[in-house]
Amino acid sequence: MQLYLLIALSGYLIGSIPFSYFVGKKTKNLDIRQHGSGNLGATNVIRIAGKKAGFIAFLLDLSKGILAYSVGYYLFGLTGAAISSGFSVIGHSFSIFMKFKGGKGVATTFGILLMFNPVLAIAIFIIQIFIVLITKYMSVGSIFSALLAPLLGYLFNLPTEFLYLSSFLALFVTYRHKDNIKRLLHGNENRFKI
Repeated sequence: MQLYLLIALSGYLIGSIPFSYFVGKKTKNLDIRQHGSGNLGATNVIRIAGKKAGFIAFLLDLSKGILAYSVGYYLFGLTGAAISSGFSVIGHSFSIFMKFKGGKGVATTFGILLMFNPVLAIAIFIIQIFIVLITKYMSVGSIFSALLAPLLGYLFNLPTEFLYLSSFLALFVTYRHKDNIKRLLHGNENRFKI
């Protein structure tokens, strides 16, 4: 039991590191929580500080998923990796360092997918970019990609740990986009140019 708690806490703390906040401060001396969507994620960094800063934020948030997976795997194999990974996305979204505010977990989830199966991760990334190019909405691409992960994981014959984790992440990432879904339904969601 103590090992599970250690793994979960490690993942949560890794995910809680507010890289997008730091990038916004470093590049534009802005608190991105006060600008754009107010979201602590790479998409908002792109809108506020530009594509280069957003790409850096994306890579840093992605690295949280990679690190959380690695720590969990070291401590308790695939089960540990799944637990730590899941909690890293929770930490990213509800950071203890940002008064439990955060991002939507998409970049961190992508880092996790890379660790479980790089081919699957790249396929999902390409699909997401394709959807964003067609719809002009990052939120639609992110939601669709998150929901696609468990299905592709099943088709790729990935382990049970991945199927449970990806199912949780699909629901969690979709829930984190609830405001985007409302704006999409009302026709006032922000468009995104790649």
